[in-house]
Amino acid sequence: MARDDLARDNLTRHGKPGATHDAPYRGIRVLDCGQGIASPYCGLLLAAHGADVVKVEPPEGDWARRLGTTYGRHTAISAVFNRGKRSLCLDLKAAEGRAVAQRLAADSDIFIEGFRPGVAARLGLGYAELSRANPRLIYLSVSGFGQTGPASDRPCSDSVAQAFAGLVFVNRGEDGVPHRVGTPIADVATGAYAFQAVGAALFARQSVGVGRCIDISLTQTTAALLGHKFAEYMLEGGAPRALNVPAGTYPTRDGWLMVTLVNEAQYRRLCAVLGRDDLATDPRFADFAKRSDAADILTAEVRAALATKTTGEWLAALHAADIIAERILDPGEWLADPHVAAIRGAVRTETPGVGAVHAARTPGAASLAEDDLAPSPDLGQHSRAVLRDNGYSETEIEALCASGAVRDQ
Repeated sequence: MARDDLARDNLTRHGKPGATHDAPYRGIRVLDCGQGIASPYCGLLLAAHGADVVKVEPPEGDWARRLGTTYGRHTAISAVFNRGKRSLCLDLKAAEGRAVAQRLAADSDIFIEGFRPGVAARLGLGYAELSRANPRLIYLSVSGFGQTGPASDRPCSDSVAQAFAGLVFVNRGEDGVPHRVGTPIADVATGAYAFQAVGAALFARQSVGVGRCIDISLTQTTAALLGHKFAEYMLEGGAPRALNVPAGTYPTRDGWLMVTLVNEAQYRRLCAVLGRDDLATDPRFADFAKRSDAADILTAEVRAALATKTTGEWLAALHAADIIAERILDPGEWLADPHVAAIRGAVRTETPGVGAVHAARTPGAASLAEDDLAPSPDLGQHSRAVLRDNGYSETEIEALCASGAVRDQ
């Protein structure tokens, strides 16, 4: 065999030589056939932890390259979620292209696909086929509703996942309208859940000796984000009270403020800061349950009080009283915040044809290695190099490129 078990498995009992806390997945080989955000984000997280990730793109490129404003051959989405990867452009509709993918999968540790259920199998890239050639393969399928069940063939998107899983329902605004969260949280959470599932499978592979197929869906992931909400809904007969009233967002004289309360003492201190001790002694607002029942009245009083001063003035007073509160920042303000700068909470990657691409640093990473991730690649930028690394001769590479099964820049 080309590599013995120790060399192929980066997570043996003693660890593969070269693996560190900074790069725990060094030596792990990933074939990432995902597009969009969810599955590519899993690939990015693997790359950020040291894995060698090859992104397989169709001739037209990952559709995320066209989702939003384009900067060169990227959008903000494709430029962020494909950092640290190498791009191999394959036409999987061609037999030669599928054969390349199969050959690379046979020598990979992880295979990621985000096709509609059944498509990978029809392409000869399903788990059953790939695992016969590579029993140690960890195979990740990312889809909208999962690989089984009556809804498995439905089309899905981040907003549809938010709606189906109940996130839109619980995110009801003051206008009474259910709103989607304004960022693709279902996609991002799915990528993060997929990453942890892959990590667990890599760990188990040490003892089990074989890989497994992992089925991750946007809808199930989004439901998992709701935590206690399903229990709360059923326990309260479908009409749960609002929590922690009058916690929420409030306009100030010059901006917006978020105030959160988790105990009765904080509510009393809030009333004192607002100069409204009468609200603390009013029997209508005696505890969280009663305040929830009288939420409209109480929040109107708090809103009127907070509108009288600037955000900075209120924050100074609220923090002095040990009340949980913060100004509502826009992304630019977050990037410029002194705390974010002090903890190096953001990563800036100079990307050809795009410019500076800013992203939040990956939580829990053991070092600042993410600063050294290569920028998201151009379509087919590494096609030839990836093939060479996998034993293809120059003659074979030229033939694949001439046939159109492989594309380079």
